[in-house]
Amino acid sequence: MQIYNSLTRKKEDFVPITPGKVRMYTCGPTVYNFFHIGNARPFIIFDVLRRYFEFRGYEVTFVQNFTDIDDRMITRANEEGITVSQLADRFIAEYFTDAKALGIRPATVHPRATEHIPQITKLIQKLVDNGLAYCVNGDVYYRVRSFPRYGCLCGQKLDDLESGARVDVDESKEDPLDFALWKAQKPGEPAWDSPWGKGRPGWHIECSAMSMAYLGETFDIHAGGKDLLFPHHENEIAQSEGATGKPYVHYWMHNGFINIDNEKMSKSKGNFFTVRDIAKEYDLEAVRMFMLSAQYRSPVNFSRDLIAQAKSSLERLYGARDHLDFLESGAIDRSPDGEERVVMDAADRSLAKFIDAMDDDLNTADALAALFELAREVFRLTQVAASLEAVQYIKAQMLRMTGVLGLLVKQADDLTNEVRAWVAEREQARAEKNWKRSDELRDQIKAAGYTLEDTPAGQKVHMLGR
Repeated sequence: MQIYNSLTRKKEDFVPITPGKVRMYTCGPTVYNFFHIGNARPFIIFDVLRRYFEFRGYEVTFVQNFTDIDDRMITRANEEGITVSQLADRFIAEYFTDAKALGIRPATVHPRATEHIPQITKLIQKLVDNGLAYCVNGDVYYRVRSFPRYGCLCGQKLDDLESGARVDVDESKEDPLDFALWKAQKPGEPAWDSPWGKGRPGWHIECSAMSMAYLGETFDIHAGGKDLLFPHHENEIAQSEGATGKPYVHYWMHNGFINIDNEKMSKSKGNFFTVRDIAKEYDLEAVRMFMLSAQYRSPVNFSRDLIAQAKSSLERLYGARDHLDFLESGAIDRSPDGEERVVMDAADRSLAKFIDAMDDDLNTADALAALFELAREVFRLTQVAASLEAVQYIKAQMLRMTGVLGLLVKQADDLTNEVRAWVAEREQARAEKNWKRSDELRDQIKAAGYTLEDTPAGQKVHMLGR
């Protein structure tokens, strides 16, 4: 497998530190609100990366954190008259609700920053001892110019960063580029004991401490949105390697931005949507399909038309799966031959193309194209010709691919054998253009308590009320 490494700015062969094992870290949400559609993209993309590694036989340790203390959390908690901890508990629970609806599996570990204060203060103390950090009035800052490799990830020189970077203006800092590792307590703020007095950690040091606590001082992959590349991930490298003297991460992966109707998402433009907002209007599995329809490093444009296209594509895949279910229920037990063997071979070719695409820097767009090639072949099978061996083989190959992508998670409706027979007979009638018999069977299916819809993907049959 090849991965585009943001650190080297080129594709590289993926070679894990420990053969057969992958250790990866992804930046999670700051839990002061529901996560937004921009957050959803890295959560989905790197969930697929983890699934694909597992598909390839790796043992994966996947860590995704929760930032549960920062300025925004303190502000909102004060507005609501609750503690920061209560706010965090609430929105961590909401995260899991929305993540599940998007098909995102829980990480191996979901560490919270406030539960790792000892690890954070220990890491800061190492930086102080190494001369890379200094304390001023209870605040601790990182000396950026003392780390020779600073700018290695974003590819910019220090002087260029100083002139154009988003840095905090603070006269107490030795240099404008220096960033906070520890913040002295202000009145009314939550705080923890430290060698420099009561306070709380800075954002960047949290991820370094939590990732190394579970993955070691050097691990395989660190991933997140492109917006985190600088300064967050740049600062993680500086403080982690400054403390340990070892390489922090071998492969850095960053997904592209999301625009809304061709405009940058922002609250001021009124086009800022949380996933909870989106769920009121769209099936979130269609949103997942949309996110996977482009290669992850490319920017994507979120629009109603594109979600509608994703929904239609998803329905076609469900149609192929349902078609295989129908065939399986009426299949005969014999060895496959003829057209069946052609489709079985096509399933193998589609899986090979799928693997080639995923091996090429997680190219989910081309992987989906391979899956749709198989879906077209599925509809070549007929009820009469299908053998159980062929149907089950093709279905297994298809579900291997959709399992990696986290698609087709909804279960098929439980049709009776009688209704399945009617559906299969109607499909044959339509193929023979026997419209009279097709209409009669439609009426029988409806009278049995089912709705039937003819789609480009085939017949869709559901129990009434579903």
